[in-house]
Amino acid sequence: MKLKKIYHFDNKRQIWRIIPNDNGQLIIEEREPEKKQAYFHCLTLEAGKKLLKDFQLDDKFWVGIESVRDDIIFFHKFAKPDMPKHRGIFAFDIRSQNIIWENPELIFQFLLKEKLYAFKEKFQGRSYYSINPLNGEIIEEIGENYDLINNLKSESLFEEDSKGQLFPEVFETDSVTDNRAIDFINSLRNRLVISGKIEHILKNDLLSVSFHEVNSKGTFNNLFKAVDLSTGKYILEEVINKETSLYLTDSFFIKNDFLFLLFGKTRLQVYKIIF
Repeated sequence: MKLKKIYHFDNKRQIWRIIPNDNGQLIIEEREPEKKQAYFHCLTLEAGKKLLKDFQLDDKFWVGIESVRDDIIFFHKFAKPDMPKHRGIFAFDIRSQNIIWENPELIFQFLLKEKLYAFKEKFQGRSYYSINPLNGEIIEEIGENYDLINNLKSESLFEEDSKGQLFPEVFETDSVTDNRAIDFINSLRNRLVISGKIEHILKNDLLSVSFHEVNSKGTFNNLFKAVDLSTGKYILEEVINKETSLYLTDSFFIKNDFLFLLFGKTRLQVYKIIF
């Protein structure tokens, strides 16, 4: 097994979100809070070829991504600046690089199969709708059937969980069933001065870990290590954050045969997992 670096992404801006979709694309959201600017990019997942660069909506900061399906990014705006409540659905087609439909009144809930579910706030409660995600046409007015919506949302979450994406978990001895992984992480603790928790992902024989080691200056170096448990050998070792005073989390994840590793807040490296 090995990890092959296939490309990197770095514009010296803060990377806010990294979203690989099931259409062979990688969507990246960057933000410059001090300048109140948000930028959106799309790369080919396999090679990092740019399909979309520095895209901005008419509102250049108070926007965000709800979800991505095939070639469509579903954006939202906010009811008020500096407030977390989302408002509106804006469907952007990556290939044509155009907004193909929008509904400023509805609020995105989730995608399930061939439908998008959204709601409109009323004076009391919510009114729900199912929508065609390709053109924004309302398929069904569901009304206030909250039980149905909750059941459909649970089904949507299960659908998302089955898409091959793995996120780091905090290591606890009783939560890991592979003794090789337990022995490896315990050996790290014995050899290094580790502060804080250890995050890990176990995929077949690939164990990926991130942790903070105390350095000679009294700050932390955030280290990433990947080991092939079948051989016990390291296949990747990186310092992903140097001399930090904070515990930094969620710096890596895996989707299918790709490892995504974030250096600092601005540099993303993508690796192919070769079994």
